[in-house]
Amino acid sequence: MYFQLVEDTVSAPASVQHDPRATLSRGLPDRYLTPDDIADMFEVPIETVYQWRKKRTGPPGFRIGKHLRYDPADVRAYVTQRKDADRSAA
Repeated sequence: MYFQLVEDTVSAPASVQHDPRATLSRGLPDRYLTPDDIADMFEVPIETVYQWRKKRTGPPGFRIGKHLRYDPADVRAYVTQRKDADRSAA
C-alpha cells in the first residue's frame, strides 16, 4: 500500500503532487499540512483558517515553535464529523 502511494506521487504531474486535496484523496500525505494547505483544501481565505483556530471551530491544529501545522488524520476526522453532523441535522 505504501509503495503504491509513493508510486502514484512520483508518477503524478507536478500540479497534482502539490495539491493537498489530491494527496488526501489518494491517502494521507507524508507531511503535516500548513494553514495555506487548509485554505486551499477548503477553498477559503487564509484569514478564515486563522479565525477557525481562534474560535476553535475548524480542524484542530498545533504549533511547532512558531509554525502552525495540521495533522492530515485530524483534518480527515474533522471532515467526517462535519458530514455526520450535517446528515443528522437534515
